[in-house]
Amino acid sequence: MANQAAKIKRIAISTGGGDAPGLNAVIRAATLAAINRDWEVYGIRDGYNGLMMPENFVEGGVVRLTRDRVRGITHLGGTILGTTNRGNPLRFPVRKADGTYEEVDRSDELVRYFHMRELDALISIGGDGSLEIAHALAQKGLWVVGVPKTIDNDLDQTVITFGFDTAVSFSTECLDRLHSTAASHRRVIVVEVMGRYAGWIALESGISGNANAILIPEIPYDLNKIAEHILERERRGRDYSIIMVAEGARPQGGAVTVQDKEVGRAERLGGVGEKIAAGLAELTGKETRVVVLGHLLRGGTPTSFDRLTALRFGAAAVRALDQGKRGVMVALAPPTVKYVPFEEVAGRMKTVPIDCDIMLTARDLGICFGD
Repeated sequence: MANQAAKIKRIAISTGGGDAPGLNAVIRAATLAAINRDWEVYGIRDGYNGLMMPENFVEGGVVRLTRDRVRGITHLGGTILGTTNRGNPLRFPVRKADGTYEEVDRSDELVRYFHMRELDALISIGGDGSLEIAHALAQKGLWVVGVPKTIDNDLDQTVITFGFDTAVSFSTECLDRLHSTAASHRRVIVVEVMGRYAGWIALESGISGNANAILIPEIPYDLNKIAEHILERERRGRDYSIIMVAEGARPQGGAVTVQDKEVGRAERLGGVGEKIAAGLAELTGKETRVVVLGHLLRGGTPTSFDRLTALRFGAAAVRALDQGKRGVMVALAPPTVKYVPFEEVAGRMKTVPIDCDIMLTARDLGICFGD
């Protein structure tokens, strides 16, 4: 182990995919932990674009991270390094002469640029897509440790990901506010939240915020059953309803609602809330409104839980390098952290188990899931 760690003089940090509250806390913890080991630390701009297209950045695509540079960033949302979901080096979009795009594998080129910079190891902070890239780079010989990041909480092998608690807290606060306006106007309000193909944000904030129905990807819904639930509430004197919808929710026998699919990036979900609202208005005759929280869930100050988790992950990633570990992801396993091989994480998704205690609690409370 000591011989492995002795090779390290310079490490790099990258943040990829969607931003999440807590990213800056990881950067700060990893930077300080590395500097305290007399390592130099560098940040790669916008995922890996700083290495592959350094000419696009005013001060260069790779920047030195010092104590001064990471001072006072723990509480800040976003990432000081920038991020992107369009720079996958395994499927990099390249414009052809006819104006169309094709996906090209530039991973070998990326590894070469990494070594040209005399960087010894990489801490890759990201979600499922970023960790798949990290796994591929590790298989090509790059020394990589991953840190799980996503507000969706859909990464396997870790109890929770930083950013999730902040998203759930904000979504819950929004539901608290929407109850009063829905009650005042006797309306149905449909609230659409992020989460992609997992329903964790919708489920946990929906229960916490007293939603009357929660629609998640794991349980295809029947719109008629939701309408009947709304009308039954009305018969009991409750003349308004809040419907929480995950962006990846889909009707029975139907597909998810996709806004667009660009070359070099994952399909962009969204719009299911509008469809559900229109359907419920027709079935119930009630005035219906839609609120899409969208990117509001990604921004803002991280909660204390997300700050602490992110700081723990950043420090643990450096400890992993110091111990000679490679090709692993840091994971939360209370009361400590563990290191999970990339092959046990990459390509796997943690969805909501329909028989878990949270689901059982929701059903005991009388919340409708459209099934």
